Amino acid sequence: MHESTTKSRFQEVLDVVESLPPADQAMLIDVVNKRLSQMRRAELIEQVREARESFAAGNITWGSAADFMAALDE
Repeated sequence: MHESTTKSRFQEVLDVVESLPPADQAMLIDVVNKRLSQMRRAELIEQVREARESFAAGNITWGSAADFMAALDE
């Protein structure tokens, strides 16, 4: 989507939201915040699943911060 199209679409959405009564705007904010939380939770669950798979496959190593820094220098 082109940037100007995105901005105009975003402005359209803002205009619609601003036309709602304050109570509906507050409810919309609540719904959007809950959905964002659900998306972040789903992303975190996926990251944990991937980390567990990496650990099970032996792709994770343990060490100190000094070990990590030394590995970066290699």
